[in-house]
Amino acid sequence: MADLLSLSAKVVDSGVADGPVNRTTGELSEVADGLCMVESFSHTVAWDSGDGLVCFDASHYNTGAPIVAELQKWRPGRINSLVYTHGHIDHVGGSGAFVAHNAQNGHAPLRVIGHENVQRRFDRYRSTEPWNILINARQFGGVRDDLGMTNDLRPAGGGKRLPFFLPPDTADVSDVVGDFFEFHHGKGETDDHLWSWFPNKKWVATGDFVIWNFPNAGNPQKVQRWPIEWAQTLRRIIAKEPELLLPAHGLPIAGKERIARVLNEIATALENLVRDVVAMMNNGATLDEIIHTVRVPADTLALPYLRPLYDEPEFVVRGVWRQFGGWWDGAPSRLKPARDADVGAEIARLSGGADVVARRAKELAESGDLRLACHLADFAGWAEPNNPEVHAIRAAVYEIRRKHETSLMAKGIYKGAARESESIADKA
Repeated sequence: MADLLSLSAKVVDSGVADGPVNRTTGELSEVADGLCMVESFSHTVAWDSGDGLVCFDASHYNTGAPIVAELQKWRPGRINSLVYTHGHIDHVGGSGAFVAHNAQNGHAPLRVIGHENVQRRFDRYRSTEPWNILINARQFGGVRDDLGMTNDLRPAGGGKRLPFFLPPDTADVSDVVGDFFEFHHGKGETDDHLWSWFPNKKWVATGDFVIWNFPNAGNPQKVQRWPIEWAQTLRRIIAKEPELLLPAHGLPIAGKERIARVLNEIATALENLVRDVVAMMNNGATLDEIIHTVRVPADTLALPYLRPLYDEPEFVVRGVWRQFGGWWDGAPSRLKPARDADVGAEIARLSGGADVVARRAKELAESGDLRLACHLADFAGWAEPNNPEVHAIRAAVYEIRRKHETSLMAKGIYKGAARESESIADKA
């Protein structure tokens, strides 16, 4: 077992992460008497209730079974109940393995606790299944090897389909948890999020309210996130004065003052970002002006639990704009725009050809002006969608862009663009 609390204390107190903090080892570590964490993507936290295990999150469909096996080495027997912190696939996808364990060993069925919006999320996933498979493949496509994930996040058995989701129970669950837990709803990464409070122990299971990265409050391919409400939830957790924090990603944290400091810094980063965006909106700024003005201080982003390695502040800025200002970015031409292909063709005609635009894109990329380079690479690709030479350059530009990005989301999208053009260039 790893000493996760000593590791997190060292990282938080020093402000330096000289090793991974979002570990996916599959290893079980006891973090308190009768309480353990299995580090995975995402973690499962389990408490020995004396009448079977109460588990928080089932992890991913590819990791649910190994987690159950680890838990059984630690505390063999029935899984009493499963608490969904929220309905994302990496938190609920492994639930079938938990169900199967009880069934195969003659145990009573487990109970499932989750917010009422979890089932709505499952319904939405089913109605948009091809879209969700597509965007998850792209989101994680830039770093999938690092995470040990497959190219399209398909289930282990193959086939492009979403996994089995065990729905939450609608019946009263007080007989399962007694007075040992309090469940609190808060919007943040999702609208169906629960954080769980152990009042007698001063423990808190936060799910994705703490992810040891800058908050995932602006994902460019997903539904609305809630940065203001996220910060409010962190403030409510601070008020409970927890002494042990159990996140669904990253290291557990011990110590009332240490936990309060971490949560306060995350909440403050979100609050300040939202404040600055809304102030500019109130002054009539366009989204373009806000994106290129609002910043989170570099020393904040350097903190081990606020690094922009998954989501990033610029995407959260867009999420705040969308929450308060709708989808139009303030540029009149983009209210009812021309087709991308028509814009690209006209730019190419004015410039002397798509090849000229593509070469200029590469020059800009090599000189470090990656934002402008990508615009031109897209114009060229749209103008001549079947030109292998143009798309070879576009692929090269997006590979350069990907390598200069820090966040998984940006890397995945830019890698997707590069692959898109590589498939055309390879036909030459």
